[in-house]
Amino acid sequence: MTTLAPRPLGAGRALALFGVLLVAVNLRTAVAALSPIFAAISVDVPLNSLSIGVLGTLPPLCFAVFGLLTPLFQRHLRLESLLLIALAAMVLGDVGRGLSGSYWMLAASSALTFAGMGTGNVLLPPLVKKYFPDRIGLVTSLYATVMALFSLLPPLIAVPLSDATNWRVSVSMWAVFSIIAVLPWIGLLVRDRRATPQASVTTVEGVIEEPDALIMGRAWHSGLAWALGIMFGITSLNVYAMFAWLPELLVDNSGVTEAQAGTLLALYASVGIPLSLVVPVLAVRLRSISVLVWLGALSYLIGDLGLLLVPATATWVWIIFAGLGPLLFPLSLVLINLRTRTQAGSVALSGFMQGVGYLIGAIGPLLVGVLHQLTGEWTLALVFLLATVPIILIAGLIVARPRMLEDGWHRGRPRTSPYT
Repeated sequence: MTTLAPRPLGAGRALALFGVLLVAVNLRTAVAALSPIFAAISVDVPLNSLSIGVLGTLPPLCFAVFGLLTPLFQRHLRLESLLLIALAAMVLGDVGRGLSGSYWMLAASSALTFAGMGTGNVLLPPLVKKYFPDRIGLVTSLYATVMALFSLLPPLIAVPLSDATNWRVSVSMWAVFSIIAVLPWIGLLVRDRRATPQASVTTVEGVIEEPDALIMGRAWHSGLAWALGIMFGITSLNVYAMFAWLPELLVDNSGVTEAQAGTLLALYASVGIPLSLVVPVLAVRLRSISVLVWLGALSYLIGDLGLLLVPATATWVWIIFAGLGPLLFPLSLVLINLRTRTQAGSVALSGFMQGVGYLIGAIGPLLVGVLHQLTGEWTLALVFLLATVPIILIAGLIVARPRMLEDGWHRGRPRTSPYT
């Protein structure tokens, strides 16, 4: 493959860079915008543990479903056009959440928001490939960092903004960011009138291609694919359970205020920023990634045990350890390429891992909510999260073995990974 000479980011494509970063701003904000202010919302919209659990389940469920559907939509629409539809869905969903007078309207509006976010998750990589083929690594790093940073903002400002105005303003204000993100993409569409619609996702070279049915079928029968999907899925389960329930758990068990609980949720999310930058680099350079798997599993163990046994003592320490556990998320993403030899294998493994993984992740908030609803406390819910740690460890150690996905299909090829 020919290596393109890098050009300055602003060389005729500053608008595209601005657009990519603005989309990244919107891909996580709505996830953590509700949980810090459930008490205020429940004054107008009745909520219980089960209904909150359903709301917490919606992000990973919508990410899984629309992650699989987006390549189908993209066959008929240009990347920019589909992205504008996704941003419009986020705007309507955020506004709908703020106007909700019933739980079902709140849930439906949230699902619309998360559907737009799920589509955006899939579209950003090919957009980076299209506009920045010579700067893929740099621009990807920039938008991933923006996503992580803006996942911190809602927990920090949700309660103060709700107290200063009302919960409806606190929830619906994120629509403003989506509206702003629409503007550069409209400009790019107007400027690029001569471009023809893409016939299929395979026209975006090297990013999202549709693997043939045989390759996808083989991934379903691969132990490596299942192990990676389970590790990614259990990590998602823990992360989304925490985003949905951590503020309420801390208010009940740790004796903190709602505002302090929102700050601690932001601390939990902030731990992932340096991890997303460091873990992929370490995974490529280490002789064995098993040390990263052990570190993630032990971090979950220490964090959850602290929240279970001594939640009111050094609470921030347990939050940091719980936030270190999701280092397995960027590890899973980089392993898609470290455990495949071909681009077709990489796409197949990515689709399988994220489809299965987000479906597993969707169980977390709902099951934690059910356990809390049945017992009226958090003990059984935390025991459940602790019980997932051995599963993560076993799956992770299977993935850590130096083998490639395609080696299970072509027995005659060597099994040694070039990265290990």
